[in-house]
Amino acid sequence: MPRGNDDYPAKLPAGAPVPASYAAPIPLTAVPAGITDPVVAARAELKAALTALEIKGNIPKRIDQAARRRHRKLAEFAHEKPAEFIAAAVGVATAVGGVVYLIARGLSR
Repeated sequence: MPRGNDDYPAKLPAGAPVPASYAAPIPLTAVPAGITDPVVAARAELKAALTALEIKGNIPKRIDQAARRRHRKLAEFAHEKPAEFIAAAVGVATAVGGVVYLIARGLSR
């Protein structure tokens, strides 16, 4: 769905068909409806199954995407609430320093 378009749905007349540009895209793991040829349907099902396996099984890609999401959220938090971000960073640094200190102290004995 296009973003930033003020024409949808307010300016569409009631009962008017939704333009194709506003329709939600078919997910990569879905089989399109209306396929009547069994060979084409089997290929579409195989493609959807392989795509689902690739999405689910590609652990490094999923980790990278999760890290990017977390980084984006952290950057937004730092931009929106800088004082809280600095306090959280100091708290995390103190906690990590305390753990390192305790481990070093325990190893030195």
